[in-house]
Amino acid sequence: MLRVLLVIGSIIQATGAPMGNPSQSAIEKKYGERLREVFAFQAKIEPIHAIFKEVYPIAIVEDKTFSIFEPVPERKVYRLVSTAPDTFNIPKGIRASMPLGFWDNRTACVVTGEIFGEPDGYVFIFHEFVHCAQWEGCEPKLKGNLAVFQEAMKRKDYSWELQFPFPYDDKTFVERYAAFIVACDQDDLAGMRSLRAELKKLLPAQAWEYMCWQEWKEGLARHLENRIRKGVGLPENTGGKNPPFNRVTFYHGGDRYIGSLERLRAGVSSDLEELYRLISD
Repeated sequence: MLRVLLVIGSIIQATGAPMGNPSQSAIEKKYGERLREVFAFQAKIEPIHAIFKEVYPIAIVEDKTFSIFEPVPERKVYRLVSTAPDTFNIPKGIRASMPLGFWDNRTACVVTGEIFGEPDGYVFIFHEFVHCAQWEGCEPKLKGNLAVFQEAMKRKDYSWELQFPFPYDDKTFVERYAAFIVACDQDDLAGMRSLRAELKKLLPAQAWEYMCWQEWKEGLARHLENRIRKGVGLPENTGGKNPPFNRVTFYHGGDRYIGSLERLRAGVSSDLEELYRLISD
């Protein structure tokens, strides 16, 4: 499911769709109070990290339509600002953050409405807000310098973040990456450095770039998601922890690495560019 959702997101970024005019509608009445709760949830979690000082647009996909709501922080409400037809057949259950080609390439958290009734629904919204912050901060610049991204764009491969042929089954990689996660959990700085050096030598250059990119992008979102979960009494998300390894393993590994870096140097994750440099160096 996640692969389908993010491929759709890549297509939306690349192609766009015609944009309609906002108007007072049933969807505003249906979700107005649920969207107000975003600000109430923000008030609970804002001390966790500087990223949560901001909230971002939310696009609700329903009845074959994107309804884009922008925050009005001074009033603690969201207002409907645009609608567009869903020509991509967005499936129920989407949880994504993406620039919307039909909305001047502005980024939004894209969801379907049932998220507002789920126990961890607002946790996932703020997970996606982390990605909004990354995009508006430094993501395009950082990504533009990656050979793995440049080569993918030459091929018009907009789903490279999902489908890169990483050697997940390589026995040495699995052993070293599992050991790296243990070193992170133990705040073993020497072990982390040594294992990162081994991994960099082991992996092809673009595979190393891909791993670091996922650790930074998805690892930070997972790390902050888990800090929220701890703060509101929800179970930790450890998806990707156990073999067989796959792309989601880097979400878990990035979470653990960033957590260790934070414990060793408080506040390091507040500077997104510096955090990427530390992960990829």
